[in-house]
Amino acid sequence: MKALITILFIFTLAQAGAQRICGSTEYKKQQINQNPSLQNSFDKAEEQIEATLAKSKKYAARDTSANEIINVPVVIHVIYNNAVQNISDAQILSQLDVLNKDFSYLNNDRINTPPPFKGLAADCRIKFCIAQVDPKGIRTSGIIRKKTNTASFTADDAMKFSASGGDDAWDNQRYLNIWVCSLNARSLGYAALPGGEAAKDGVVIAYDVFGTVGTLRPPFDKGRTATHEVGHWLGLKHIWGDTDCGDDGVDDTPRQKTYNYNCRTFPHVTDCSTDANGDMFMNYMDFSDDACMNMFTIGQKKRMRALFAKGNMRNSFLSSFACDSTLAQAAPLPTPETAPVADAVDQFKVYPNPVQTVVTIEYIPAAEFVVNQVSVYNTMGVKVFGGEINKGKMAFNLSSFARGIYIVRIGEGKKAYTTKLIKL
Repeated sequence: MKALITILFIFTLAQAGAQRICGSTEYKKQQINQNPSLQNSFDKAEEQIEATLAKSKKYAARDTSANEIINVPVVIHVIYNNAVQNISDAQILSQLDVLNKDFSYLNNDRINTPPPFKGLAADCRIKFCIAQVDPKGIRTSGIIRKKTNTASFTADDAMKFSASGGDDAWDNQRYLNIWVCSLNARSLGYAALPGGEAAKDGVVIAYDVFGTVGTLRPPFDKGRTATHEVGHWLGLKHIWGDTDCGDDGVDDTPRQKTYNYNCRTFPHVTDCSTDANGDMFMNYMDFSDDACMNMFTIGQKKRMRALFAKGNMRNSFLSSFACDSTLAQAAPLPTPETAPVADAVDQFKVYPNPVQTVVTIEYIPAAEFVVNQVSVYNTMGVKVFGGEINKGKMAFNLSSFARGIYIVRIGEGKKAYTTKLIKL
């Protein structure tokens, strides 16, 4: 019974049809009971989000990478006990397609967003790709398949560890881990909230509600379970705030009395509604059927992207380059070097790194400033840029450069300094 109340996303059969029921608050409490220090970590994540949002009422805060697309590499751990649970690549890729459309407001059913809410619907500018490079720097399909003796898992996170019949997480600072497996108690899935343990960070989805083709369980057959759970992974709360007429911390989601299930008819007004438009039951963070979900709001977009701000819980993804197969080196991926120090007195900096457009190089020697030659080489050893750094700093534009790894070299002979530069 304890497992039933701790899973994040379950459904039962009711007279009205299959219905979602959520125990997210209880699940979070159980995590804190098992590891009390997590309370501070969860609180810190929330404080980071609120502080970032408070910096500006406009979305384009500098430290959230303005409105540039944020790329999130995804690794899929398929944990299967039989052939049915070992879902196809096509089913997996169909789920990635849903995530990318839903988070970009390019889903075909966006036409069903009621007119009063259309102005609030958001392109979150967050993209998900199957990881192309693993943590060891080796090219990968991003799909890990593992046979298990466990017929069906509960929400105790056993699927996240090889020692308990699952598969260990990849580096949660660079990859979104999604475990796909059989979940008992008719569960659909659950997500780790920002601030949780690194080894358990990610999303768990039942194999028969993952994607839009293959082995699926109506009415959860359009991939919206993963959309909902990834929303949690990115810091979103349920739209009714998990309490009667509660608050989800987002300004533009209307207050609603409780969750909605099945497919409501617009408008659905309750005694908690603030206007005639009523509930936003088509929001991905409600409990409506897959076919009746179709939007995130601008406020939810801001909240999710705030997690990527400098110093915040998901910021490391801005320097993750596991989506690019050209970076497969058969060696550990390079760690971006923000401000390497050449020796005890001379300073040599290349930033931002990784970079999309303009990169700045600083060379501050201990003696008076001198003219130094700067050269940039690709991985084939071909020089692609040359110039001189005068009085400590220069900048140049890499917009025309292909994505990949480059070597920056300043100076000559024994006095030469080098570092790797990642072009996104």
